[in-house]
Amino acid sequence: MENENVETNEELNNKNVEDNVEELNASQEDASEEKTEEESFKDKYFYIAAEMQNMQRRFDKEKENLLKYGSEKILRDMLDVVDNFERTLGFIEADEDEKVKNIAIGIDMIAKQFVEALGKHGLKKVEALGEIFDPNFHEALAQQPADDKKEMEIIQVHQTGYTLNDRLIRPAKVVVVKNS
Repeated sequence: MENENVETNEELNNKNVEDNVEELNASQEDASEEKTEEESFKDKYFYIAAEMQNMQRRFDKEKENLLKYGSEKILRDMLDVVDNFERTLGFIEADEDEKVKNIAIGIDMIAKQFVEALGKHGLKKVEALGEIFDPNFHEALAQQPADDKKEMEIIQVHQTGYTLNDRLIRPAKVVVVKNS
């Protein structure tokens, strides 16, 4: 009987040990699942935080561009007015009549003041006459031979080009030298 009790005790001990091992393994699995879940939440948090930061940068850049170039459409429309002032001056400056000369001086003053006002908002003329042709800022309308000029030098400007805060809003329409 003692042998049976010893065997039963050993069996109970073995069974208890096995149960304890199973419980330990189960608790380790639960702990690793909790860690995995915690890491998953951390990853999601960092992803969302990075996404929010990127979204803020995009928003700031869009806001900056809107402030910098938001007036582009109206300034482009105003360029037609500047062109009309220049055309008018081109026609009446050569007139010999004293009254017409005074009108030309007045129109010239208004045109300069208008261009200055537009310049305060970032509008600049594209320099063209005498420059080498640059397709980023100039649009060639024609080519003409000229012996005393360099190849692709701009010799005539038909329409002035403009930039707004260093962004081209209208290319200068020009005639360039083509000697060969």
